[in-house]
Amino acid sequence: MNFLELVKNRYSCRAYQPCDVEKEKLDYVMECVRYAPSAVNKQPWMFHIVSSESGKAKLHECYNREWFQTAPMYIICSILHDEEWVRADGKAHGNIDIAIAVEHLCLAASEQGLDTCWVCNFDAVKCKQLFAIPDNEEPAVLIPIGYAADGPREKTRKSIHDITQQS
Repeated sequence: MNFLELVKNRYSCRAYQPCDVEKEKLDYVMECVRYAPSAVNKQPWMFHIVSSESGKAKLHECYNREWFQTAPMYIICSILHDEEWVRADGKAHGNIDIAIAVEHLCLAASEQGLDTCWVCNFDAVKCKQLFAIPDNEEPAVLIPIGYAADGPREKTRKSIHDITQQS
């Protein structure tokens, strides 16, 4: 499948089959994440793989949605603030870097036949506490990952003319 097909096929999955993610597929996905670019190659991130029943129960406290609880595995994607590059004007790039890495994660998962969903509307403070995440680390995104039990919804996108400008 070419890249355009891959990005068109990837969607925010909100129902998962009750089967495990194969280690080989997870390893492949995380290897793709490892090669994600970051500002000044700082790689200011940490990815916590959550598959134990106790870990999943903790995450369900941080984002209590019925669909979310169907995932067999989750990845907590965090910014390491003491490692992020900061531009001369003070703009920190950790949020940009984690977004690039997470999208590598989601696209690699899709290529492997897995499905994901970006979850940013969760209780990050509770997540930090429940998982004893260090002070320098900010949980930014939760990614449920597994095999879809639903199907993609129709995507609506702005036209190419609405999102580009030439000068």
